Amino acid sequence: MRTHIILPAELVKEMDRLVGKRRRSKFMEEAVKEKLRREALGSALKETAGVLKGAVPPEWESPEKAADWVAGLRAEETRRLESKLGGLGAGE
Repeated sequence: MRTHIILPAELVKEMDRLVGKRRRSKFMEEAVKEKLRREALGSALKETAGVLKGAVPPEWESPEKAADWVAGLRAEETRRLESKLGGLGAGE
């Protein structure tokens, strides 16, 4: 879709210096996508702020339990990925 936007001249000059005039659209597309992701993340953080207030999941009771929990999640993800790849592990 084509659109018309107005930008300060200095901003356009800096963009052209970085990516060139022929890549303006792609650069703007990537910049807008990044900004939208950041805004969505900010909204999600605001919505979920404080949800764990006063609660400590058992997995987070100590650094050791947290490390074990993370290691378990990683091992589970590795198993899941290997099963999807037909048993091909990393480095094989």
